[in-house]
Amino acid sequence: MDQTIICKLRDLYRAISALERRFERLYDLNINEAMLLCILRESGCMTSSELAEQLDLTPSNASKVIASVERLGFVSRARCKQDKRQMYFSLTAAGSERLAAMQCEEIDLSAFQF
Repeated sequence: MDQTIICKLRDLYRAISALERRFERLYDLNINEAMLLCILRESGCMTSSELAEQLDLTPSNASKVIASVERLGFVSRARCKQDKRQMYFSLTAAGSERLAAMQCEEIDLSAFQF
């Protein structure tokens, strides 16, 4: 790989990391937590394995993200009526409010060199 490509990838990685840190400071959510809320808003109820697939996370990591937003009251869980072993997760009113607050603000990307 050309060294300039590697350097550009490094710069892009640093810019994304800085953007994620700024996002977390602004909203008290990391990017995976926020993406989970967006996915649930768009798709409705989902299982943890469906969320893991949508987030491109391992099932273990997805469970940690789900538990985090559930503790914050942004997600609720309910058992499937047909299969009591299966849990479905959905966005709560508080989760919807947090998403609305995030959409009302913009992050200035002009400081980042892509």
